[in-house]
Amino acid sequence: MEIYAIILAGGMGSRLWPLSRELYPKQLLKLIGDDSLIQETVKRLNPLVPDENIRVVCGREHYFEILRHLEAIGFNNGKENSHIITEPIGRNTAPAIALALRELADMEDDCLILVLPADHIIKDIDAFQDSIKKAAAMAIRDYIVTFGINPGFPETGYGYIQSDTPVEGTVGYKVKRFVEKPDFETAQAYISSGDYFWNSGIFLFKASIMLKEMETHMPDLISGLEECHKKGTPVKKELYAKLPSISIDYGIMEKTDRASVLPATFSWSDIGSWQALYDLLPVDKDKNVVSGYVKTIDTKGSLIRADKRLVTTIGLSDMVVVETPDALLISTMERSQEVKDIVSELKTSGSEEYRTHVRVYRPWGTYTVLEQGPGFQIKRIEVYPGAKLSLQMHFHRSEHWVVVSGTARIINDDKELFLAENQSTYIPKAKNHRLENPGKILLQIIEVQIGSYLGEDDIVRFDDEFGRVE
Repeated sequence: MEIYAIILAGGMGSRLWPLSRELYPKQLLKLIGDDSLIQETVKRLNPLVPDENIRVVCGREHYFEILRHLEAIGFNNGKENSHIITEPIGRNTAPAIALALRELADMEDDCLILVLPADHIIKDIDAFQDSIKKAAAMAIRDYIVTFGINPGFPETGYGYIQSDTPVEGTVGYKVKRFVEKPDFETAQAYISSGDYFWNSGIFLFKASIMLKEMETHMPDLISGLEECHKKGTPVKKELYAKLPSISIDYGIMEKTDRASVLPATFSWSDIGSWQALYDLLPVDKDKNVVSGYVKTIDTKGSLIRADKRLVTTIGLSDMVVVETPDALLISTMERSQEVKDIVSELKTSGSEEYRTHVRVYRPWGTYTVLEQGPGFQIKRIEVYPGAKLSLQMHFHRSEHWVVVSGTARIINDDKELFLAENQSTYIPKAKNHRLENPGKILLQIIEVQIGSYLGEDDIVRFDDEFGRVE
């Protein structure tokens, strides 16, 4: 029976703030090696699950950047089709899985579905693929298989799975119960008992079996998706928002009598904290993990990461120091998971630092705010080869553009012009304009905005190849 994969790429990764942000989350970061986590996730599936059998579920705000990451590794030979499924709004893992499952079920009479997050680290790829094959032997017998990780220590940030009797003829077990994140003493007791596993969030099942279980235990989800599909594609945000926001663990795995667990033989981490990332990276002679422009004196057992500035430390022990252009995190290693509480405070207070970096990614490229003050803002804009911004205008600001590198094709009111390095143009307020990179190299311009209001919502789009015209 053929295996298909659903990669869940909708998380924010708030425990790795300030590196991970809502608009550029953990799955897009290069934390270990030269590939982003979403790229690593796709690569570890091949050749067992070919590209054409993979579906990635993500939010609309991440679609173009995820597409760019996948194209960079030759995913599906660069063919742009339905391999990326977008949610109009995040509704947890059960709706995301159901959304992709309906499409795959329509394509195949029945098939095996592997569900896995896009932001985990898995080493021992051969062992990982071997575990998938063992899980498949259980799934074809109508079990819903979850991959259990042997707990190395009493982690309180993970869910746990208690195993029951063996599944005859396999190396797996029936599931006795699922337990959400326990306290430290309870986690210690689980490990001592020997019959508990960490919940990896990876599942394998028959499409037909999961759909039946959803119809039985989550009828509101199935009927809600039916309504979404009646209204056409893409799914309307107001309809999708009415779906129950619930995880697959709560919605199905805790209720079904088909749950089973396969003890995984591969190393695994969901990188759920800076401590977890520290444990995965090589350390220096002082047991520090250091990256960027960093100088230390008498500092031990710490993770120190610098992005733009020089970061210096003296006399630190078991600390986390992470610098980005707009934020600085300083925490003890032991309490590094609590950074999620900082993110919650930033969100509640309306601070943009929880949501976006100084460098903002757009479908056409990026922009970076270099300087801002009353009545002005300076940006560096980078446009990918062949890409163009929307045809737009602003009510409250004018703009000066200076080309730094590459060639720019510009629509400025009723004029079309081409600018090369060190050439410039002026865009008056309330005039239609467009910026395009017709060349083969990255286009970089410096944009100086002047006006009474400089918010990103002062954009009226008339034409846009990325579908952002209201």
